[in-house]
Amino acid sequence: MDNSFNDQAGQIQDPDVMDGKFFAAIGYLFFLCFVPLILKKNNQFAQFHGRQALVLFIFEIAAGILKMVPALGDLISNVAFVVFGIFSLIAIVKVLMGERWEMPVVYEISNKITL
Repeated sequence: MDNSFNDQAGQIQDPDVMDGKFFAAIGYLFFLCFVPLILKKNNQFAQFHGRQALVLFIFEIAAGILKMVPALGDLISNVAFVVFGIFSLIAIVKVLMGERWEMPVVYEISNKITL
């Protein structure tokens, strides 16, 4: 029996995606990346986005540490925060659309994480 169903646009939706959307979306908000990783351990969609969100969060921490470097550290840190913010916004939109977006660089690293 097929566990998927049609959404309003007539597209077939995976129950795994529907169940994990909320958790995957909030995972891209700073330290909340741990929410899908802990609360949705059996949901592949939430885990996929949770791992990417974790890598993005680690990059944000590294960018924050760069702020302490004189002169260029502040500039690099600010640019990094803008880029990571844009990545997070795009990822949240993709999650709400039920898509798995492989972020450049982030996906390759997150793919190596086993939890």
